[in-house]
Amino acid sequence: MAITAKEVNQLRQMTGAGMMDCKNALVEAEGDFDKAIDILRKKGQKLSDKRADRETTEGSVFVRTSADGSKAILVAFTCETDFVAKNQDFQSLGNEIADAAMAHQPADLEALRAIKLGDLTLQEKVTELLGKIGEKLEVSVYEQLTGEQVVSYIHSTGKLGVLVALNGVGTADVAAAGKDVGMQIAAMSPVAVDKEGVDSSIIEKEIEIGKDQARQEGKPEEMLEKIAQGKLNKFFKDNTLLSQAFVKDAKLTVQDYLTSVNKGLTVSAFKRVSIG
Repeated sequence: MAITAKEVNQLRQMTGAGMMDCKNALVEAEGDFDKAIDILRKKGQKLSDKRADRETTEGSVFVRTSADGSKAILVAFTCETDFVAKNQDFQSLGNEIADAAMAHQPADLEALRAIKLGDLTLQEKVTELLGKIGEKLEVSVYEQLTGEQVVSYIHSTGKLGVLVALNGVGTADVAAAGKDVGMQIAAMSPVAVDKEGVDSSIIEKEIEIGKDQARQEGKPEEMLEKIAQGKLNKFFKDNTLLSQAFVKDAKLTVQDYLTSVNKGLTVSAFKRVSIG
């Protein structure tokens, strides 16, 4: 059947898809707009499947914090190119995803993708935009954090985000301190808050490395364990947040800095997400 330019443009306005895609969908749907929209969505899904092996190393991190500051979420919405990451439709959907995550507090990434945004699930909205943009899009990370006060930090590129949960806040204004610690985490990428939080597999690996280094230096076998423990303590100092030298004043540890802001102030947990 004959499809008019007006109808093609109308479908394009409704979906954002390309002119030829809209025309072909209308022809296939015999002028039925609902069917044509379904066809375009299916095209997006096929495109998604075709590009499933592509890497999404670009994108943006989005954060939301509750009104009382005790809870926050972080979402990484990723794509293939920096050009798409700066696209207004991409950014708008990323913000919509973050709003939905904050409002619904889904348990995990799978539950987040299943949230309804109007008539579509969140994943279907991503697929719909994929059909329009033409490259792989993915909601790749979803994190939640709670504490007495949770502070967020997003690096200037928008590709690295941090959530910091602070305890021992009291009546102090700790927002600036939280931002400082967020910058610390972004720059230094600690493995845990303190040594108690370091995974046992990491500890075992560091001890083995320490022993091997000492052995290669010709140290006696009976001294290897003690030397390795010393190296492990150095690892804790350099790689656990509260023991790290504070980036704004290397004379202080991060915990020293927090104590100077408010006695008893500390970090209970953090999340760090980097795209690419």
